[in-house]
Amino acid sequence: MAYYHVLFDSGLDVMLASLGLGAQTARDSGSSVFTAQAQVHYLRELHAGDAVIVRSRLIACDAKRLHYVQTMDHASGGWTAAVTENLLLHVDLRIRRVAPWPEATAARLAQAVADHAGLPMPPQVGRRVGLDRG
Repeated sequence: MAYYHVLFDSGLDVMLASLGLGAQTARDSGSSVFTAQAQVHYLRELHAGDAVIVRSRLIACDAKRLHYVQTMDHASGGWTAAVTENLLLHVDLRIRRVAPWPEATAARLAQAVADHAGLPMPPQVGRRVGLDRG
Protein backbone atom coordinates (compact mmCIF):
# COMPACT_ATOMS: atom_id res chain seq x y z
CA MET A 1 0.00 0.00 0.00
CA ALA A 2 2.74 2.47 0.89
CA TYR A 3 4.31 2.22 -2.56
CA TYR A 4 1.10 3.41 -4.21
CA HIS A 5 1.22 6.45 -1.92
CA VAL A 6 4.86 7.12 -2.81
CA LEU A 7 4.02 7.04 -6.53
CA PHE A 8 1.01 9.33 -6.06
CA ASP A 9 3.12 11.69 -3.93
CA SER A 10 5.80 11.86 -6.64
CA GLY A 11 3.09 12.82 -9.14
CA LEU A 12 1.81 15.44 -6.70
CA ASP A 13 5.29 16.96 -6.44
CA VAL A 14 5.38 17.40 -10.22
CA MET A 15 1.92 18.97 -10.26
CA LEU A 16 2.68 21.32 -7.36
CA ALA A 17 5.94 22.46 -8.92
CA SER A 18 4.12 23.27 -12.17
CA LEU A 19 1.73 25.47 -10.14
CA GLY A 20 4.52 27.31 -8.34
CA LEU A 21 4.03 25.35 -5.13
CA GLY A 22 7.16 23.21 -5.13
CA ALA A 23 9.69 22.62 -2.36
CA GLN A 24 11.74 25.70 -3.23
CA THR A 25 8.63 27.87 -3.02
CA ALA A 26 7.94 26.48 0.44
CA ARG A 27 11.47 27.38 1.55
CA ASP A 28 11.25 30.87 0.04
CA SER A 29 7.71 31.76 1.13
CA GLY A 30 7.44 30.03 4.48
CA SER A 31 4.25 28.29 3.41
CA SER A 32 3.36 24.88 2.09
CA VAL A 33 0.46 22.49 1.64
CA PHE A 34 -0.70 19.81 4.04
CA THR A 35 -3.03 16.95 3.19
CA ALA A 36 -6.25 17.27 5.16
CA GLN A 37 -8.06 14.30 3.61
CA ALA A 38 -7.09 11.44 1.33
CA GLN A 39 -9.01 8.48 -0.02
CA VAL A 40 -7.40 5.78 -2.14
CA HIS A 41 -9.23 3.22 -4.26
CA TYR A 42 -7.08 0.19 -5.07
CA LEU A 43 -8.51 -1.24 -8.27
CA ARG A 44 -5.89 -3.61 -9.61
CA GLU A 45 -2.61 -4.98 -8.33
CA LEU A 46 0.70 -3.63 -9.54
CA HIS A 47 3.93 -5.62 -9.27
CA ALA A 48 7.48 -4.52 -8.49
CA GLY A 49 9.03 -3.04 -11.60
CA ASP A 50 5.72 -2.16 -13.32
CA ALA A 51 5.91 1.20 -15.07
CA VAL A 52 3.05 3.54 -14.23
CA ILE A 53 1.69 6.91 -15.33
CA VAL A 54 0.23 9.19 -12.67
CA ARG A 55 -2.25 11.77 -13.96
CA SER A 56 -3.52 14.65 -11.85
CA ARG A 57 -6.75 16.61 -12.28
CA LEU A 58 -7.62 19.66 -10.22
CA ILE A 59 -11.29 19.62 -9.26
CA ALA A 60 -11.81 22.80 -7.21
CA CYS A 61 -10.10 25.39 -5.07
CA ASP A 62 -11.09 28.12 -2.68
CA ALA A 63 -9.20 30.71 -0.61
CA LYS A 64 -7.27 28.08 1.39
CA ARG A 65 -7.93 24.62 -0.10
CA LEU A 66 -7.27 22.56 -3.22
CA HIS A 67 -9.30 19.47 -4.18
CA TYR A 68 -7.74 17.11 -6.71
CA VAL A 69 -7.81 13.55 -7.99
CA GLN A 70 -5.03 11.36 -9.37
CA THR A 71 -5.16 8.16 -11.35
CA MET A 72 -2.35 5.62 -11.55
CA ASP A 73 -2.36 3.72 -14.83
CA HIS A 74 -0.24 0.75 -15.84
CA ALA A 75 2.02 2.21 -18.54
CA SER A 76 1.92 -0.63 -21.04
CA GLY A 77 -1.42 -2.22 -20.10
CA GLY A 78 -3.37 1.01 -20.04
CA TRP A 79 -5.55 -0.06 -17.12
CA THR A 80 -6.10 1.96 -13.97
CA ALA A 81 -4.48 0.48 -10.87
CA ALA A 82 -5.56 3.09 -8.30
CA VAL A 83 -7.35 6.40 -7.82
CA THR A 84 -6.73 8.88 -5.01
CA GLU A 85 -8.89 11.89 -4.14
CA ASN A 86 -7.37 14.49 -1.85
CA LEU A 87 -7.90 17.82 -0.16
CA LEU A 88 -4.87 20.04 0.46
CA LEU A 89 -4.68 22.99 2.84
CA HIS A 90 -2.40 26.00 2.38
CA VAL A 91 -0.44 26.43 5.61
CA ASP A 92 1.71 29.30 6.87
CA LEU A 93 4.65 27.37 8.31
CA ARG A 94 5.70 30.23 10.60
CA ILE A 95 2.47 30.04 12.62
CA ARG A 96 1.44 26.47 11.62
CA ARG A 97 -2.05 27.58 10.63
CA VAL A 98 -4.16 27.39 7.51
CA ALA A 99 -3.83 30.65 5.55
CA PRO A 100 -5.17 32.11 2.30
CA TRP A 101 -3.24 31.46 -0.89
CA PRO A 102 -1.15 34.40 -2.09
CA GLU A 103 -3.08 36.28 -4.76
CA ALA A 104 -0.89 35.10 -7.65
CA THR A 105 -1.11 31.48 -6.48
CA ALA A 106 -4.90 31.70 -6.11
CA ALA A 107 -5.14 32.98 -9.69
CA ARG A 108 -2.91 30.16 -11.02
CA LEU A 109 -4.97 27.56 -9.17
CA ALA A 110 -8.27 28.96 -10.42
CA GLN A 111 -6.96 28.96 -13.98
CA ALA A 112 -5.68 25.38 -13.64
CA VAL A 113 -9.05 24.22 -12.24
CA ALA A 114 -10.76 25.85 -15.23
CA ASP A 115 -8.24 24.26 -17.63
CA HIS A 116 -8.87 20.82 -16.09
CA ALA A 117 -12.68 21.11 -16.16
CA GLY A 118 -12.95 19.10 -19.39
CA LEU A 119 -10.69 16.25 -18.26
CA PRO A 120 -12.26 12.89 -17.38
CA MET A 121 -13.52 12.51 -13.81
CA PRO A 122 -12.94 9.06 -12.32
CA PRO A 123 -16.18 7.49 -11.03
CA GLN A 124 -14.61 7.04 -7.58
CA VAL A 125 -14.58 10.82 -6.92
CA GLY A 126 -16.97 11.85 -4.18
CA ARG A 127 -17.60 8.41 -2.79
CA ARG A 128 -17.84 8.11 0.95
CA VAL A 129 -16.26 5.47 3.15
CA GLY A 130 -18.61 3.34 5.20
CA LEU A 131 -21.07 0.51 5.32
CA ASP A 132 -24.67 0.73 4.18
CA ARG A 133 -26.96 1.10 7.17
CA GLY A 134 -29.94 -0.66 5.60
